[in-house]
Amino acid sequence: MEDIKKVSVILNGQEYQVPQEITILEAAHRAGIKIPTLCHLDLHDIKMVNQTASCRVCMVEAPGRDTLVPACVTKVSEGMEIRTDSLRAITARRMAVELLLSNHPNECFTCPKNLDCELQALAAELGVREIRWEGERMDYPKDISSDAIVKDSNKCIYCRRCETMCNEVQTCGILSGISRGFNAFVGPAFNIPMVDSSCTYCGQCVAVCPTAALTEVNHSDKVWEALNDPNKHVVVQTAPAIRVAIGELFGMEPGTIVTGKLVSALKRMGFNGVFDTNFGADLTIMEEASELIYRIENNKTLPILTSCCPAWVKYIEHQFPELLEIPSTCKSPHIMFGTIAKTYYARKNNIDPDNIVVVSIMPCIAKKAEAKRPELTKDVLNNVDIVVTTRELGAMIKEAGIEFNTLADEEYDKPLGETTGASVIFGTTGGVIEAAVRTAYEWMTGETLENVEFDQLRGSDGLRKASVNIGGKEIKIGIASGLGNARELLQEIRDGKNEYHAIEIMACPGGCIAGGGQPYHHGNYEIVKKRQQAIYQEDRNKKVRKSHENKEILELYEQYLGKPFGKRAHELLHTHFEERERI
Repeated sequence: MEDIKKVSVILNGQEYQVPQEITILEAAHRAGIKIPTLCHLDLHDIKMVNQTASCRVCMVEAPGRDTLVPACVTKVSEGMEIRTDSLRAITARRMAVELLLSNHPNECFTCPKNLDCELQALAAELGVREIRWEGERMDYPKDISSDAIVKDSNKCIYCRRCETMCNEVQTCGILSGISRGFNAFVGPAFNIPMVDSSCTYCGQCVAVCPTAALTEVNHSDKVWEALNDPNKHVVVQTAPAIRVAIGELFGMEPGTIVTGKLVSALKRMGFNGVFDTNFGADLTIMEEASELIYRIENNKTLPILTSCCPAWVKYIEHQFPELLEIPSTCKSPHIMFGTIAKTYYARKNNIDPDNIVVVSIMPCIAKKAEAKRPELTKDVLNNVDIVVTTRELGAMIKEAGIEFNTLADEEYDKPLGETTGASVIFGTTGGVIEAAVRTAYEWMTGETLENVEFDQLRGSDGLRKASVNIGGKEIKIGIASGLGNARELLQEIRDGKNEYHAIEIMACPGGCIAGGGQPYHHGNYEIVKKRQQAIYQEDRNKKVRKSHENKEILELYEQYLGKPFGKRAHELLHTHFEERERI
């Protein structure tokens, strides 16, 4: 392999050898020198960098040049001298932040990103103690039109990180710069309400926004209200990705598995029943594996596409409506659980379904909008009433004064509490299809699958292709995480170049572990990888690792649903999709 050419640069008086053509910012990082940034975002794992150089916070001095230069976009060259710590550079950075603050609402105490705002942290780091330029500020109405995302343009600093995620990574094409100069901000074309755009609510824009210009709709108050209503029976379910991430909100290392503490905290908050969305995931596999086998054996439409991710479902409805017959008709796991809670669980416990409130704790912002879809209701009752994110739950636990780190481990309630390793891996990219293959293999061959781990389906690459031999038949599988990668697979299908039997798609790069409602990772995908490793460890810790061996699931079919993919299962657990206008 050809050696990378290096150049000599002088950083703060010290000479360093660094690769040619990298930026000053990266050179400084390699030398252990921190240059503050705000608009810059380097997403190594998805090969994407936001390099607008709009905030001017990373300005450095290069002796011999008349002006300061932005470190994030200026390339090094042989013999370059750079000062990151000169009075001129430090003053310029502080002034850049002061100017941003002069056009920013002074409401840190009540801001949803208080203590988690990069602008706030940077102001403290740079010693900004006053705003010297008081004057006119942007005054746009807050967009609260959608059930998932709140857009507050007055807090937009025009870093355009969200635009990069939306357009380059996710290829949704919703966000762009609006207006110019002082009044510039990022939003949908013509600043139409978010609900009227083609937004999928994947939440990746929220995940990278450094301020509170984009946040999730907060439903914490609705949960507290339900918990304090003596006439309501409030049950809660937790998605698989929550258990490996929520600990970060309490100072734990990324990837720490806190399943038992999570259950304990929820019981202390007053929920009448604490359940695992993994039960719904096992139920999903029973239906989705059945649907896959049915399509293969009856020469029906292939490939089958997983339908667990609501952001991905909305994406295909807007972007590829001609392919709507391809996705599985299965509802997502948390919606399935909500359905069972208001039917089977209600009957089993002699509770009026009208009095049951189902709360979902999700890593995903799109789940909030999904729960409001009219086709996902049964008998005029929402299958899921309230959705809160991992971040919202973390705040609620703190609000309740619960010392999360000291909690003893507790078990999920029963019935509907038994789960398998197959359902746990739903939380990471490739997990849904691996879980389906574990069941499909045994159903199609009649043989016991001894090694349940399919390494060829695992990984962190955004686009993967693999094949699994099932009874002498090669089942070809495609896996995409991130909607930009999904687009590539969908274009292959549309153009007749597809050879797949099944495709899993997750809207978020890395899957639900990197969902828009998870603790902020600020572009550090090493955190996401640690969450993924923990998910697989949780799978290995399970005694039962195949969905069709979940005894409570089998009991549910025997007592209530009938056979998988049967008439009642279709009525309760399946849905339909519809073409949506692309705006």
